[in-house]
Amino acid sequence: MKPKAFLADLFIRPRLYALLTAAVFCYLLSLHFWVLMIFGHFIIIAVLIFFILEYALLFLLKNNVIIRRETDEVLSNTDNNPILIYIQSDYPFELKATLIDELPEQFQERKFSIHDCLAPNEHKKLIYNVRPTTRGEYFFGKTHFYVHTVIGLLQRRFSTSEDAMVKVYPSYFKIRSQAIQGVASQYQQSGSLKMRKGLSTEFDQIKDYVRGDDARTINWRATARRSQLMVNTYMDERAQQVFCLIDKSRLMKMPFDGVSLLDYAINATLMFSYVALHKGDKVGLITFSNQVNDIIKASKNRKQFNQIVERLYQQKTAFMESDYNALQIAVRRDVGQRSLLILFTNFETYVGFERKLPYFKLLNKKHLLCVVLFENTAFQKIHEQRGDSLEDIYIKTIADRYSYEKKMMIKDLRKNGILSIYTPPKDLSLNVVNKYLELKTKRFL
Repeated sequence: MKPKAFLADLFIRPRLYALLTAAVFCYLLSLHFWVLMIFGHFIIIAVLIFFILEYALLFLLKNNVIIRRETDEVLSNTDNNPILIYIQSDYPFELKATLIDELPEQFQERKFSIHDCLAPNEHKKLIYNVRPTTRGEYFFGKTHFYVHTVIGLLQRRFSTSEDAMVKVYPSYFKIRSQAIQGVASQYQQSGSLKMRKGLSTEFDQIKDYVRGDDARTINWRATARRSQLMVNTYMDERAQQVFCLIDKSRLMKMPFDGVSLLDYAINATLMFSYVALHKGDKVGLITFSNQVNDIIKASKNRKQFNQIVERLYQQKTAFMESDYNALQIAVRRDVGQRSLLILFTNFETYVGFERKLPYFKLLNKKHLLCVVLFENTAFQKIHEQRGDSLEDIYIKTIADRYSYEKKMMIKDLRKNGILSIYTPPKDLSLNVVNKYLELKTKRFL
């Protein structure tokens, strides 16, 4: 792309205005000090000469700056996504440059710019990151590149002519970048993922005993035949059904670090689905608000993960109260065999939770229900602050009450034999995967 040099691409820099202002002051003060008029004439002549010189260097020479923006077709929500700008300068001298990219309106960024220098005939690459906080279509506008010489009186603009649209999908960087196998190996080494040792029911093979093997798995018959310790190895049970149930009511609209609880739940569902499919389990999805919106029946085929990603990409928060009766009817109708149900929801009052508890009991009667509740980290910060004024004490008391009610919800779930996960939003994905692996290890499924 080679933009033509029109006057529309010429822009005056602040240095020129500053010099002209200085000349005006010299002329005004020359009424009292006549010698300043000479300085005024000198500034005007110098500005005129250097202006013509810089204009000739930037516009009359047959040189060009080529710029090109590259983005992935799909961006990852809540992650830092790199945007690449390729720049090629044909000018035989150094240029000072400012890059201005027209970012999508979702970022609400009005002062984005990158300042840089271009060496003579240089090809370079600039990288900056964007962090989307909502899913959907993002429209990038033009990329503008303003260059000027060391004189710095004016600058020339080079712009791309095409706009770009990219889709923002639920967070997939953690899956793609970590190259995990069931997420387990990477996080186990880093200490982030808690792996519990246990016995699975499916026999795999007999092998030599090595230090660290469970003594309960020693095969005494094989040991007697070989005259050395032999142990049985087992593999995880496969083809079990797991469903993610995502509440899309108004309570899931609450933001933490600029990201709604619904988006945290979607990111966790994506990570969990990847792990469960790799483990050989069947994964399904149900989303609901005042009615059941989406049902993806459990499957473990290769297209299931992509189907879940496409369906999660379209989800939006509804501002109606969730209908748990419709949810339990849909589960009873469409989920045949006993399954693990991971329910992503949120309650801020114990009264609201108490109304839904009977439906949790119904879901847990046939299936293994795990309710995910979000910890309000803002309340924790308020609790740790010192309350000096009467208003501070009042706010702290209210925050402590909400935190206490959340703990009462967890206690009631356990009392009724219902599993729960109480987690800060930022730790949701890891805690859900941890819980799933723990349940498989303990053979709860």
